[in-house]
Amino acid sequence: MNNKVTTLDDLYLTPALATLLPDKVYVKGFIFAVATSPEIPMPETWMPWLMTKSGEVPATAMLDTLAEGLMDGLREYLNAMRQNTALLPHDWLTLSEGMPRSVLSLWLTGLVAAHAKLEPCWQRAWTLATKQPNTDVAKGKEDPSKRLTRCLKLFTTLADTELALSVRNDEQAALLKENMAKLVAQVPAMLGDYVTLAGELALALPNQFESFTQPNQ
Repeated sequence: MNNKVTTLDDLYLTPALATLLPDKVYVKGFIFAVATSPEIPMPETWMPWLMTKSGEVPATAMLDTLAEGLMDGLREYLNAMRQNTALLPHDWLTLSEGMPRSVLSLWLTGLVAAHAKLEPCWQRAWTLATKQPNTDVAKGKEDPSKRLTRCLKLFTTLADTELALSVRNDEQAALLKENMAKLVAQVPAMLGDYVTLAGELALALPNQFESFTQPNQ
């Protein structure tokens, strides 16, 4: 009996499965955002967001393998956050011809795309947190919205630098190019704050993780 768990990387070794998904780096960024959500959605909610093909439904066995690989990717990021290990390879955080490496931009593109889908989760957590008198949110000790905006602004800028440059005037674009290395260097800290913020807001959602994991126990 083969008890080997299908990993996310394994999915891309099988052409029939790989064609159902976007680029692996994009998927990893997407899954990171799912893992970081204050309220992690059920697999049947977020997995279809990643499917690139509609129409004919793949065989059940293929869908089961796909789900197993995607869940492995989710667990990998959850473990990394619990153990406070690096979320990105170090060599992604360098420039290529003065711009962020394409692998970093693609990963952040996946993160931003997933966050857009998860906005209702973040909003629900924010609303509940403001109603609980003992939370820092309700006490006004910190402003989660500003922290989140700062994180997303950086992620969005580095996800599509061409767009970021195109919407700026010449002086602003030159300044952005000049500071690109500094912005890339801020990514780990911003990801850390994004994770921390999600955790703080999740406190307003008791037992959300337990309810998420219960069906698999």
